[in-house]
Amino acid sequence: MSSLSYAMSDSATMLRRNLRHMLRYPSMTLMLIGLPVIFLLLFVYVFGGTLGAGLGGASGGRAEYVGYVTPGIILMSVATAATGTAVSVAMDTTEGIVARFRTMAISRASVLTGHVVASVIQTLICMAAVIVVALGIGFRPTAGPVEWLATAGILALFVFALTWLSVALGLVAKTVEAASNTPMPLTLLPFLGSGFVPTDSMPTGLRWFADYQPFTPVIETVRGLLLGGPVGASATRSVLWCIGIALVGYLWAKRLFNRDPSR
Repeated sequence: MSSLSYAMSDSATMLRRNLRHMLRYPSMTLMLIGLPVIFLLLFVYVFGGTLGAGLGGASGGRAEYVGYVTPGIILMSVATAATGTAVSVAMDTTEGIVARFRTMAISRASVLTGHVVASVIQTLICMAAVIVVALGIGFRPTAGPVEWLATAGILALFVFALTWLSVALGLVAKTVEAASNTPMPLTLLPFLGSGFVPTDSMPTGLRWFADYQPFTPVIETVRGLLLGGPVGASATRSVLWCIGIALVGYLWAKRLFNRDPSR
């Protein structure tokens, strides 16, 4: 068996370990689903009437706003899931499990790969739950099969990128408590982008930040694909952001994982 086959086999073992841990302790998954759903219901039913009227659509009000805000909530679920990933990685690091894995005859890359793939699966489940709830309260996308496939692709790429970044944040944290706080800025970025209101309504400085931070092009791409709106250059910017974040997260996580544990 080649070294690649060994690495894939070890990665599959680590993936099963993480998936079983998720099934055994479902509270984290439920929390990661519950928080975006609560925000979705809050913004649609509490603020949706007023915010929707300001969008200038044909229907206006809450019916207009649920279509606008759902892509932002979907991306918010990705940012929220990053916290769960960082916590999971920090638990393995601080409790000595990673140190134990270092002494075993397994591929070192498989430890992080198992975390990444399991976290991607968990995040996709969270996003699917948000979409189901959104459909139940009036979200009516006009996307066809091709648009849905493109949406799934851009979301999966963004989840993959943010997962590698959250793995690095979990490795750099000294405690599990710190790991639960390090990804917190990520959960704020959908609010500071076009997730909840158009960036045109923001002050100039904030609007500049909102237009050029990574969440906004992804939100605009997903919104355009699902609702039949223009995508423009957002798709290209989204892919570039995803590649950049994934590369930085991977290299950072690899460096942290391979460092001398005695230092």
